[in-house]
Amino acid sequence: MRKPKHRGWISSKGAFDPDDAKRVKHSKIGVWDLYEEITPELKNIPGGAKLEHLNELRQGLPYVWRMLKDLGNLKNCWFVLSTYLICSVILSLLPAAALWYSGQMIKIVEIAVEKRTVDTELLSRVGTSRIAIALLKRIVNHVRSRAMTTLNQRIKDHYSGHIFKAYARLDVPTFEDPIIRRQLESVAGGRNTVAWESVQVLTNTISTLLLLVSQVSVLIQILREQHDGPLLALLSLISPILEWIRLQQFGFSGIWAATCRNNDYLKQQGLKRMVTDSSHRKEIVAGNLLSRLLNDFHTCQKGFGDSGGDFYDLRRREQMKDRLTSLSLLGDPFKEVPQIVFILRAVQYPTTIPVTVATLSLIQSTASSFTHSVLSFFDQFGSIAENLDSIRKLYEIGSVKLQVVDGTDSYPENVQDLRNGISLEFRHVSFKYPGSDLYALKDVSFEIGRGQLCVIVGTNGSGKSTILKLITRIYDPIEGEILVDGKNIKTLKLNDLRNAISVLFQDFSHFPLSIRDNIGLGDPLEPYDDHRIEEAARAGGAFEFVERLPDGFDTYLERPVPDYYSSLPEGTTSLFGRKVDHSRVRRFGGMGSTSSQLSGGQMQRLALSRTFMRSLQGSDVGILLFDEPSASLDPQAEHDLFERLRALRGNKTMIFSSHRFGNLTRYADIILYMNDSEVLEAGTHETLLKNGGGYSNIYNLQAQAFLP
Repeated sequence: MRKPKHRGWISSKGAFDPDDAKRVKHSKIGVWDLYEEITPELKNIPGGAKLEHLNELRQGLPYVWRMLKDLGNLKNCWFVLSTYLICSVILSLLPAAALWYSGQMIKIVEIAVEKRTVDTELLSRVGTSRIAIALLKRIVNHVRSRAMTTLNQRIKDHYSGHIFKAYARLDVPTFEDPIIRRQLESVAGGRNTVAWESVQVLTNTISTLLLLVSQVSVLIQILREQHDGPLLALLSLISPILEWIRLQQFGFSGIWAATCRNNDYLKQQGLKRMVTDSSHRKEIVAGNLLSRLLNDFHTCQKGFGDSGGDFYDLRRREQMKDRLTSLSLLGDPFKEVPQIVFILRAVQYPTTIPVTVATLSLIQSTASSFTHSVLSFFDQFGSIAENLDSIRKLYEIGSVKLQVVDGTDSYPENVQDLRNGISLEFRHVSFKYPGSDLYALKDVSFEIGRGQLCVIVGTNGSGKSTILKLITRIYDPIEGEILVDGKNIKTLKLNDLRNAISVLFQDFSHFPLSIRDNIGLGDPLEPYDDHRIEEAARAGGAFEFVERLPDGFDTYLERPVPDYYSSLPEGTTSLFGRKVDHSRVRRFGGMGSTSSQLSGGQMQRLALSRTFMRSLQGSDVGILLFDEPSASLDPQAEHDLFERLRALRGNKTMIFSSHRFGNLTRYADIILYMNDSEVLEAGTHETLLKNGGGYSNIYNLQAQAFLP
């Protein structure tokens, strides 16, 4: 079997290379290849890696202070936070109080055994105190839960705006950077915010410390009053400590990576996704693929046998094979040692058996609880470090350096100049998309004068859309320069440049908002002008079908908030043999479908309507960019669109990209013919036809379809 290729190790950059046997260990877990970094000796000591978190804690403390100051500025947040902290402190001290009263109960029993008398007054106080502690615990828990809910919501509301802005400000290449995406997802995912989780972790750490100190103090006092108490406590500690050390050996630490290269498992998972994804349903049904898919599924399953499965499930299965170790063999016998000591003590002092039973039970339960708290505290070092690091990321995402650098020059110097369009020039421009080694544009040069109509034609993938993306500075070229009215496009302020451009991309998207908002956001300066929204819908050819929708312009193409039905999925018709009908509550609540199914042509008309929100005859737009604007339109709608655009553009510069020839090409001032990422021909329709080049060949090829 051929060994898979990987990149070489780059030590200066700390690259993780699965082929570097000196620094990375390779093992097989079922269909998965696991690569683990060979860690320093300190990390191999159970719990030794916790020391490495101390530096991370130190670096994260300034951000904790910043977070606390931000929380202090929220309405009544300090009061709620103080309530939460006080309740947490009380709850951490109550176990020690309960332990002390348990010791008093043992003392009462001891006196009763030795002196045959019961101190009823002490018994009454101890019993009353135990009941009071139980009631206090319930009340404090209730208050703490209410404070926790309120605090969590206020923190979430505060930081949601911060995270929203952090996402919204990103340019395309920065947003597509996987490192940036992971950083954003790490602080924005889940129901709880990073800030709230950090408050919880810090509070739990303080509570654990108080719990340990208070329990140790009380436990020492109790042990002093009992025969062989320290010995029993020590013996009770050994078993949980051995168990903790054993479990540390099965955890992941340091850097690791797992990948699956088993073709049978990869194909089977692809088949699973294929039959569960609604986007593939038509092809499966129309292609009559059922038998083939079932056959391939079972063939793949036989191919990998028992070695297939989720990585973490297989990892746990492998760990089960190694559970029988010397530590596990010693752990269980040590649990019995305190019992043996108890029996020996009972033989020596038969009259104290009741006391010894109570003492042994108290010491064992307390030692177990104490050990668990101590070991949990050490385990929390990693959580604390991770949360502090998350707080740092939370504040840093708002200032992530954008890859498209803003210019400094205002544009235009005179807004009225935009009425006559914008001149554009590409000088030896080359571009590759991030992560690709292929040129999307290669040494492209052309000029478009003010007010000219330019049509860019060529086959799919020739680079037409890329030119429009560079004009709007979605990306920047890697070579050459772009001039706008004679100025380098990189020197112009991004807001000014984009305010002067109206664009419709081929891969347009519709926002998860109402149709009204989808169209209105075509002009972010005046997005709520209903009259302009309706006029834009008419210009885009969308008004009539939008009016026919049940909610008209208030229709959501896809509702961002789902409806809920009795904790059952929408569409459930029966449950345990009983009929389930939500129609009555849906009808009374005015609940419709969670999405509106529109055709591709209707979706494109909505996108055109959004573009028309920027007035074609207004003074704030100087250049209009349309990327395959008629790709999903029928011939009549396409003809109407082009006629409308020609009539409304005035003196604006207009650039179209299309793989269809005709319609606009005969009216174009300049046509750019592209192939394989290069501009091969430039000129008018008549000139290019006379030249008999690539444009002429493809034009004649398309024209033949309409000739008898």
